[in-house]
Amino acid sequence: MRRRRSEISQGDGYTVRAVGVRAPGLRDLYHWLLRIPWWAMLLVIVCGYLALNALFALAYEGTGGVANAAPGSFSDAFFFSVQTMGTMGYGVMAPATDTANVLVVCESVVGILATALSTGLVFVRFSQTRARVVFSRCVAIAPMDGVPTLVIRVGNDRRTAIVDATFRVTLSVTTKLSEGSTFFRAHDLELVRSRAGALARSWMVMHRLEAPSLLARATPADLVAMDAELSMSVLGLDEVSLQPVYARHTWSVRRIVFGARFADVLTELDDGNLLLDLGQFHVLEPTPATEGFPYSFSGDEPR
Repeated sequence: MRRRRSEISQGDGYTVRAVGVRAPGLRDLYHWLLRIPWWAMLLVIVCGYLALNALFALAYEGTGGVANAAPGSFSDAFFFSVQTMGTMGYGVMAPATDTANVLVVCESVVGILATALSTGLVFVRFSQTRARVVFSRCVAIAPMDGVPTLVIRVGNDRRTAIVDATFRVTLSVTTKLSEGSTFFRAHDLELVRSRAGALARSWMVMHRLEAPSLLARATPADLVAMDAELSMSVLGLDEVSLQPVYARHTWSVRRIVFGARFADVLTELDDGNLLLDLGQFHVLEPTPATEGFPYSFSGDEPR
């Protein structure tokens, strides 16, 4: 029977532990190598290269069929293996027996495959376009044109833009079914504008809290009772590579702030030019309480 494994993933303020996860095996080795950091992938390639040469060195040492190699010398056998796999061939050491020649043939084939795999892996890592999308640390809810509006600030951290960006915001709530069991429902929120021709440094994603929105007339206590959680995804094309890019972020209920708006990041200078201050990207400003929306923000950002 396969041993039950567990995995731990971190969310915004909570931890999810999954048990009974099936072991990935070698089938997911490629995806694992794409997920790990660059230094770890290069370390795996170098260690694999040295390990292969060490195995063939043991085989050469055991057969003793390498001319001009000191008898029983692992270092000579190892260096001969490196020369063979690297197709250098200095001519000082050479295979002297049929067994050694067979090993050279096997190592040449293994070397070709290892070089092709490592080259392809490095090329894929270089050619991948990873999204550098920045999401606001909090979600703000405040009146906008007299209507309570949920606002999320998002931007591209690169100098280029994400072309034809599409936004999707989902509200997840915990509900009790009539049978008494707990059910997690996901609701897509209708956005004022769900697409952007070009997502640059800053963009506002808005959802109006009016019927038929599930958040219409919702209070902070209502969101806590629902155990609400917001998630947002961004999908588009990188302007330079024209490859798809994707990013996703999640906010727990403690990150949803009532009675606050995002500080302006774009101001007009006296000479008519514009100034973009990304230092204000996450800054929240309190809004005055109004009729029908009595909530106010203290100015302390939730942690």
